[in-house]
Amino acid sequence: MRLRLATWNVNSVRLRAGQVTRFLLDQAPDVLCLQEIKCRDGEFPAAEFEAAGYPHMRIRGQKGSHGVAILSRLPLEDAPDLEVCREGHARAVGARVAGIEVQNFYIPAGGDVPDPEANPKFAHKLDFLGRLTAEAARRDPTSALVITGDLNVAPGEFDVWSHRQMLKVVSHTPVELEAMEALRAAGGFTDLVRAAIPDPQKLFSWWSYRAADFRASNRGLRLDHIWISPGLRKAALDGGAEARVHDDVRAWDRPSDHAPVSADFRL
Repeated sequence: MRLRLATWNVNSVRLRAGQVTRFLLDQAPDVLCLQEIKCRDGEFPAAEFEAAGYPHMRIRGQKGSHGVAILSRLPLEDAPDLEVCREGHARAVGARVAGIEVQNFYIPAGGDVPDPEANPKFAHKLDFLGRLTAEAARRDPTSALVITGDLNVAPGEFDVWSHRQMLKVVSHTPVELEAMEALRAAGGFTDLVRAAIPDPQKLFSWWSYRAADFRASNRGLRLDHIWISPGLRKAALDGGAEARVHDDVRAWDRPSDHAPVSADFRL
């Protein structure tokens, strides 16, 4: 059995419900994790996604901002709720599907100033990563776990348009890179997209709205990730990792600033 999991910061699910449906029909993921849905649970356009063949959902909405959800063609079972956001935002939702625990995150962007003393938003981001790292360290590494979503850090030199210039910009500062590496090491996680598309190929999943032509400027960041625990390496890596960034979606009319990312598992 092939299971395809995708993640997408949709930047308002009501505004882009038609684009979500188009992506579901075009790419046929079995599971789609959404971030920044920007609506409350009852405002989520569930009927449209049910009609597209995705009747199983986990939604954690929030008025005005944040919010995460999981859509699935396959039945979903409950997974632990991870209380990793100190502010109580709707930034995490989990479910089990086909024996895999999927934890979907929208990690705080962190504001503009990379100083936790001067910038509470940056302090919140580091706290979130620290709590998630502690949770990962408690997990059984042989379990089947996926950590995915908009993790809001571009962790590698080739995950940003300019490593040197971005080292002073939130999303690629040394303290964030250290926090991401601590998270990866705590869970023994494999970055599945990089396993499929290794360095030194530049790879981005986000491009600013400021650029008139995102492809021409290509000043992107890889902020959206699919990480797997050691217990899923065989399912994801045997026969070669299969993952991609759907950058064509970023070129659709009135797009999100993020592109979807997907990966395949063999169960």
